[in-house]
Amino acid sequence: MFRRRRERRRRRRITVLLILLLAGLGVWGWGLTRFVGGIPRTVADDQRKTDAIIVLTGGTLRLETGFELLSRRLAEKLLVSGVDKSVPLEAVLRVTGMTLEDMACCVTLGYMAEDTGSNASESAAWVRSNRISSVRLVTAGYHMPRSLLEFRAALPDVEIVPHPVFPEQVMIEDWWRRPGTASLVIGEYNKYLLAALRNLFGLGSDN
Repeated sequence: MFRRRRERRRRRRITVLLILLLAGLGVWGWGLTRFVGGIPRTVADDQRKTDAIIVLTGGTLRLETGFELLSRRLAEKLLVSGVDKSVPLEAVLRVTGMTLEDMACCVTLGYMAEDTGSNASESAAWVRSNRISSVRLVTAGYHMPRSLLEFRAALPDVEIVPHPVFPEQVMIEDWWRRPGTASLVIGEYNKYLLAALRNLFGLGSDN
């Protein structure tokens, strides 16, 4: 009799755990759908002027787009956040087509950030030191939701205008059919969840 009771209790525990697991997966999947729906497909506002432009390194088209926006005089200052310490200034000049005089006038290279959370921290310090009240944020479209989450937490009183770029190899439409894009999107969604929890509870940085 006791053996049967133990077996029934064990089965109930397993059933409850399976129900909780399925419920958790369902919530995670629902959130993933909403996350993908929030990834921008276009630049909503490419004309408004801001006090500064901030470019987050780590992907194609970001630097080129940031400096192109600067050349259009949509801002007077530009911060490139997360520049690798091994990247010489000459390499940045080659990519952007700018001169040393142009760089000295308007561009700051930030070498302290190593992830999106520290991008926001590095940028917040620069924004405050320059008394900036509005920025245009340049990063990849798939990276924009997490970047906005981090930057709005770090700069709650600053207007942030998103300016996504769209690498050719990242195809958000029908993303689940493309293993590379699917892996990227799911990984970014998981990082978004971790960043949201970190900001909520004041925990350590993401990557």
